[in-house]
Amino acid sequence: MPARRSAVERGDIPVSSFVALGDSFTEGLGDETPDGALLGWADRLALMLADRSSAPFRYANLAVRGRVIDEIVEEQVPQVAELTPDLVSFCAGGNDILRWGSSVDRIAERFEEAVVELGAGAKKVLVFTGFDPRGTPVLRRLRGKIATYTAHVHAIADRHGCLIVDLWSMKALQHPLAWSDDRLHLSSEGHRRVALRAAEILGLGPMNSGPAPDALQGSGRQPQRLEDLRWAKEHFLPWLGEHLLGRASDEVPEPKRPELLPL
Repeated sequence: MPARRSAVERGDIPVSSFVALGDSFTEGLGDETPDGALLGWADRLALMLADRSSAPFRYANLAVRGRVIDEIVEEQVPQVAELTPDLVSFCAGGNDILRWGSSVDRIAERFEEAVVELGAGAKKVLVFTGFDPRGTPVLRRLRGKIATYTAHVHAIADRHGCLIVDLWSMKALQHPLAWSDDRLHLSSEGHRRVALRAAEILGLGPMNSGPAPDALQGSGRQPQRLEDLRWAKEHFLPWLGEHLLGRASDEVPEPKRPELLPL
């Protein structure tokens, strides 16, 4: 593992193509541009990689909001063998963990199967741990479950030589400004921080994250009870109904960048 990472950091393995897989986190929800388009950490990382690439850079984003790991493995993972990118990012399992009765061990097994398949189609595989939900009401009750899954992801990355972005340990993501109003998706600032961290892991850094505002240096959200109740009513319960109780729209969103094209 250390030898492989050193090779990336030395630039011995250039990245001229990048394919991003996953759900709303990778699609970029919460990071909207003024015209309503989604940006997100993956698009931001692609721009940084393109800026450093000496060859024409190509990028595809196959992520679709709401996808569970089985859907990502069945719909997105097989496309990597055809696209053969230098780099593929894989983040999945978050929507599964939030479902009642889901098995962390079973999700991790599916995750590892995907990593093996991705490693055969891409030169480098970049994976992500879960977030630490300690500052989010309701979701913080799942903290132990998410921590277990994060440990699985670390072990899988170690076994298969993947690069890994440890979202759990990112202090900047423990502050409200890193999250959108729904507290389920990152804000533009949160996506920017993740993109910079991923760039560092890929050996592009250390990246300049800009002056860190005092607001991002705190220990996390300290919500009042009324604010929590409002959030649950306006954001969490509607989301729960759509994604966990089978009341989601019949419309199936398409990936925002389904082809590996020049950026």
